[in-house]
Amino acid sequence: MNANVAGLLARSSVQDGKLTRFIRHNRFERPTLVLDVDAVARQYAALAQGLGRARIHYAVKANPAPEILERLVQLGSNFDAASRAEIEMCLSAGARSSQITFGNTIKRPSDIAFAHRVGITHFAADAREELEKLAEHAPGAKVCLRLIVDATEADWPLSRKFGCTPHKALKLMSYAKALGLEPVGLSFHVGSQTREPRMWEETLKQVAQLWHQARQSGYALTLLNIGGGFPARYGDDIGSPANYASKVMSLVKHHFGDVQQIMAEPGRGLVAEAGAIAAEVLLVSKKHDSDLHRWVYLDIGKFSGLAETMDEAIRYRITTDRDHEPTGPCILAGPSCDSADVLYERQPYQLPLGLRSGDRVVIHSCGAYTSTYSSIGFNGFPPLDVVAI
Repeated sequence: MNANVAGLLARSSVQDGKLTRFIRHNRFERPTLVLDVDAVARQYAALAQGLGRARIHYAVKANPAPEILERLVQLGSNFDAASRAEIEMCLSAGARSSQITFGNTIKRPSDIAFAHRVGITHFAADAREELEKLAEHAPGAKVCLRLIVDATEADWPLSRKFGCTPHKALKLMSYAKALGLEPVGLSFHVGSQTREPRMWEETLKQVAQLWHQARQSGYALTLLNIGGGFPARYGDDIGSPANYASKVMSLVKHHFGDVQQIMAEPGRGLVAEAGAIAAEVLLVSKKHDSDLHRWVYLDIGKFSGLAETMDEAIRYRITTDRDHEPTGPCILAGPSCDSADVLYERQPYQLPLGLRSGDRVVIHSCGAYTSTYSSIGFNGFPPLDVVAI
C-alpha cells in the first residue's frame, strides 16, 4: 500500500471513528445525520491544495447546514447558490455577495432581482429567455454560459437537463452582448461522482474546442467554471482529494492553456465523507421460506434522505453492531408505503444474518444530498434530523 492510500485510509478511519463513536454513545428517536464539521474543513484544505489557483465555490445544495456554511466562510470559501433561499443562507453565515454566484440556469425573475439587489454579479444561463430575464432584472450582469456535454463515466451523469450545445452557445454570447450583459465564460459539469481524473479528459476536450473558437471569434472569455464531479469514498478507494484535484488541473492546463480565472464547485467531494446517518432496522423477513434473499427494512429510505440510491447509483457503506457475525445477501428497503422505496435489489447487499428489528445501523459518507433530499412528511415520516459535532 503506498503512502497516499495509507494516509487516506487512516484519515477516513479517524473520521469514521469519530462519527461512529458519537452515534454509538447517543440515542436517536428517528434517523439522524451526524456531521463532522472539522472533517469538512480538512477536505476543503486538501481540495484547495490540489486545485491551486482555482477558486472553490461550494455547491450549497449538497448540504446547507449552517455549521458547514459558517466554517467554510471562515476558511475563505466562495459559494454556488441555486436559489434565493441558498443565497440568504450564505449571507446569514457571513459570506459577502462577492463570494456568491447564482449558478442555477433556471431562475425565477424575482430571485434574479433579489440577487442583483444584494450585490451578486455572476449568473449562469443556457437559453435566450434566461438571458432576457437577466438583462431585465440584473442589467450588466456577468454571465457564464453552461454547456451540455456528452455522457460521461460519472456514477451520476448530469448531461440532459442543463446546458446548451456549442453552436447555440456562440449565438447566446452574441445575444448576451446585445442585451447589455457581459459573457465572461463557460461552465459545464462532468457528472457527479466522477471517480477518476482521467474521466474528465473527453469533456475538457469538448469544452476547450468551444473556448478557443469563442476567443478567436472575439469574445474575451476570462472565466472557466469546471463545476463539480469531485468524488467521495463510498467503498472503493478514490485516492487523495489533493492528488485528484491536482491531476484535474493538469488536464485543464493542457487543454485550455492559461485561463485568467478558474472556479470549481465541489459539493459531494467536500461534505459527503463528513456525515453518517444513524438508522434502525424495522423488519427482517422473507416473502417465501425458500427465498435466498431476506428483505431488510430500515427506518430511512429514498424519501427520507437516501434518494441517491435511485438506480443503485450510489452504494453507501453500512456497518452494524453485528459485523462480527456471518453475512448473507439481502434486499434493502425503506419504511414507506411506496413500492419504489427499495434501495438495493439488483445488486443485493451483504449484511449480518443475525440482524433483527431494533438493531442500529450506521450509513457512512452521507454528508451530501441526504438532508436536502429528505421529504417533508411523506407517509407521515419526519424529515431527516441533522446534528453537527
